[in-house]
Amino acid sequence: MAFMKKYLLPILGLFLAYYYYSVKEEFRPEMLQGKKVIVTGASRGIGEEMAYHLAKMGAHVVVTARSKENLQKVVSRCLELGAASAHYVAGTMEDMTFAEQFVAKAGKLMGGLDMLILNHITKTSLSFFHNDIHFVRKSMEVNFLSYVVLSVAALPMLKQSNGSIVVVSSLAGKIAHPLLAPYSASKFALDGFFSSIRKEYSLAKVNVSITLCVLGLINTDTAIKAVSGILDSHAAPKEECALEIIKGGVLRQEEVYYDSSLWTSLLLENPGRKILEFIFPRRYTVDKLISY
Repeated sequence: MAFMKKYLLPILGLFLAYYYYSVKEEFRPEMLQGKKVIVTGASRGIGEEMAYHLAKMGAHVVVTARSKENLQKVVSRCLELGAASAHYVAGTMEDMTFAEQFVAKAGKLMGGLDMLILNHITKTSLSFFHNDIHFVRKSMEVNFLSYVVLSVAALPMLKQSNGSIVVVSSLAGKIAHPLLAPYSASKFALDGFFSSIRKEYSLAKVNVSITLCVLGLINTDTAIKAVSGILDSHAAPKEECALEIIKGGVLRQEEVYYDSSLWTSLLLENPGRKILEFIFPRRYTVDKLISY
């Protein structure tokens, strides 16, 4: 107990003070000028809004989703808003071959890649889990496994540009929610995988950042329709949410929290986890392991 009072508690206090009050770089729209960015799930909702923000900032943008017609409209609007270039590739992330080939095609269209924004999900409704194993598998494949495939395919280009991976997740991937078991499982998987990969990149000196974006209820048409009559909660604006995701990626933040409640980030930014994640990697000897 004397050791804790004399050494551990002061160290903990200093760590928390640094974490919460350290000066962070300020975001500037010109940071995206000429940057090469992929946005998945960009035919509507948050993905569409991110594409428009990026276009206004003068970025090169390649968007993907299933709807070719919607993507054509998004690309047209991006060019009107001032995108350095804008392209689309339609397809489904249920097909892992498409996911891998899409990244290669997007890289060729833009001549490289600076930021990979992973935003797509399979259609989800709020309901009790009734042993639908097929839907659990589909949720994991689209909402999680395709994210891994895309990030693996993009890594060589991102290493060249010292780029960023931005993973759009959910409060349902941080705390348990009823009626969302398959969706929640896939979002928890994103946290576990990409947070671990972030640590591996750090140990291997790979200068590619990973930002996990934890979102509450956002006022997209799909989300509002899904919760109608079931969930009584205020929805945050999708336009502002999209901008906060982009900011987090550009500033290479580890996590971004966006919700209508001011309490969300305060309660979920777990200092205990941060401290343990800071300590644990120092137990590893990685010299003999194969690096990236």
